[in-house]
Amino acid sequence: MTSTSASWTGYLRIIALVSAILLVAGCSSASDPKDEQSAASTSEATDAVADPISGGAAICEEATSVARSPLAESSPTEYLPKQMYTLTLVTNCGEIEIQADGIKAPATVSTIGFLANSGYYDATLCHRLTTSGIFVLQCGDPQGDGGGTPGFTFVDENLPTTTGMNYPKGTVAMANSGPNTNGSQFFLVYADTTLGPNYSVWGTITKGLDIVEKVAALGTSSGGPDGSPLQSVEIRSARLS
Repeated sequence: MTSTSASWTGYLRIIALVSAILLVAGCSSASDPKDEQSAASTSEATDAVADPISGGAAICEEATSVARSPLAESSPTEYLPKQMYTLTLVTNCGEIEIQADGIKAPATVSTIGFLANSGYYDATLCHRLTTSGIFVLQCGDPQGDGGGTPGFTFVDENLPTTTGMNYPKGTVAMANSGPNTNGSQFFLVYADTTLGPNYSVWGTITKGLDIVEKVAALGTSSGGPDGSPLQSVEIRSARLS
């Protein structure tokens, strides 16, 4: 009787040990990437940026652009035919396509196309992200600090209405430093935004809006509401067709 009890007790201990091993193995399985992100420590911030949202896959490749201050060789000498175009931004985070309205904004689209097709936007970083009240990702400055210019300016056009939510999600518009000072910089609106009616609207994002949203979800590099995006967005090429 004593020998039988000892054997039975040993058997139960073996079962308990195997069960504990299986439980630990199950807890270490990464079945929910959101839980992984919330559990990441400050020392793992780099990994969180590389693997930030869903599916456990990095949203962007490494950006390698270097800030520079180029001037365009000239300004456009004529406008494109008044029709709809597509501006394709190939970025380190994926492809973003913008339907460019050359009917309502012929000067803007002609200038954007002139700069894009000359390679002006290639290997540039989107330098500014805003995450409170105004929801935009600003791009188009090879200098990388918001002060870059192609060396010329052009007039405003297709300005929005003065009331209500006048820059809806998906809008693309020119950034400027005052009336009729458009140059090369533009912004992508990733959530409905109200601004002064001062920025020429020239396009709508038709592909890749989710990329901008994911970048915005990570916030700025400083953690504040306005600054460079934590996840660098590099325009590797930009072409209007």
